[in-house]
Amino acid sequence: MAKDVMCEVNNCKYWKEGNRCIAENIYIVSHNGKQANDVKETDCQTFEPTV
Repeated sequence: MAKDVMCEVNNCKYWKEGNRCIAENIYIVSHNGKQANDVKETDCQTFEPTV
């Protein structure tokens, strides 16, 4: 499991200074079902906007 997860989306509630993701769990999905051919075909479903 990754020790440090990086995130540049600073309006996510799990974003922390230094572009760190502090979510306890991370959920990534593919645009094409169960497989992706490159990073452009994926999205982070863990994202929650800051209030």
